[in-house]
Amino acid sequence: MKKMVFLLCLFSLNFGFAQNETLFDEATELYNNGEYSKAIENYKQILENGQHSASLYFNLGNSYYKQNAIGPSIYYYEKALLLSPNNEEIKNNLRFAENMRLDAIEEMPKTELSKLYSAVIGMFTFDQWAYLAVALVFLFVMAYMAYYFLGTANQKRAAFISGIFALVLGVLSILMAYLNFQSFKNNDPAIVFSKEVNVNAEPNNNSAPVFTLHEGTKVNVLEELDNWKRIRIADGQTGWLEAENVRKIKDF
Repeated sequence: MKKMVFLLCLFSLNFGFAQNETLFDEATELYNNGEYSKAIENYKQILENGQHSASLYFNLGNSYYKQNAIGPSIYYYEKALLLSPNNEEIKNNLRFAENMRLDAIEEMPKTELSKLYSAVIGMFTFDQWAYLAVALVFLFVMAYMAYYFLGTANQKRAAFISGIFALVLGVLSILMAYLNFQSFKNNDPAIVFSKEVNVNAEPNNNSAPVFTLHEGTKVNVLEELDNWKRIRIADGQTGWLEAENVRKIKDF
């Protein structure tokens, strides 16, 4: 009976993958034929089936970009970039989409040390840093074993140095994974989907507007209260807007 259940689960899994692959291929063909709305329907069906990937979000971003839908295109490019942070093609298309925005917000200046820190921990996602750490620890164990089994002094010396080097890099990778995860957890980005929205000083409609944002602008959600979100924009300004005006990027 257990074997039957396992086979049924395996069949369902394979069927799901095959279905998603068919939907993806159909969507790509629709996109190439200029049928962007139908391509989007297929891509979203894959998401509803529980599968997501950088390429899927990237293609969704491209489809919306072709329709001049600023908010959704930037939103899906940003999601793709979360899963593949070093992908230059995603970054390039995101820059094109961002050029369509009305808001030109200057970021708060960063020190060179802060830029270097962000660049280093952002080389990989926190799970990629963790996988690298596991691989390096495995190399350390192999070098440790080789130290005892190799015969000559030069071979032992090489194994010892290689093991220490792998261990140090492994520890650094664990540290990078932790720092990247903390940064990921403390950062809650979202994209404005409304054509235009007022950001208020307080979480109510009677509060005075502080500034106005337009579709496609990226914000960071600081806190939530009922159907309101307190956000911060790149230049450091903060305020409240109704939750329906933005969509969080990390809502996988």
